Amino acid sequence: MAVRHRLIERPVEDVWAVLADPTRYGEWVVGTADSKPDEGTWPQLDSSIAYTVRLGRWSAQGRTVVRRCEAPHVLELEAESGWLGTARIALKVRRWGRNTLVIIDEHPLRGPAAKVHNTALDTFVQVRHRSMLARLAEAVGRTPMSEHQDA
Repeated sequence: MAVRHRLIERPVEDVWAVLADPTRYGEWVVGTADSKPDEGTWPQLDSSIAYTVRLGRWSAQGRTVVRRCEAPHVLELEAESGWLGTARIALKVRRWGRNTLVIIDEHPLRGPAAKVHNTALDTFVQVRHRSMLARLAEAVGRTPMSEHQDA
């Protein structure tokens, strides 16, 4: 299981504002070029976003579905990646004084990636998470500061 955390020096409400905006998914999810609402109202249960993944000249379409949402502290997603299968991505957003501790936990659910899941794959995902959480912190930093400053 690939679990990683990062302290973001902004209130929970600011972090949640980025997570709850389906058009900002591409700002913080590594490999995602753009995103747009697909079905429902993000991040309500069973709502989804569609996105494009680009690696050089290669691109593919993906879809992520909300499987659990307890705003502003829990967001669990299922990323569908075509023939590669699906992955569970669970984000916990915890108040840490005036700041926010974000914990991400990801593992494959279905498809080939789930069948070959091993520590090497988890190591790759850990590197991806480090970048993804840094990008989330940057995206939150570009968001106007909320008025919620309570500890």
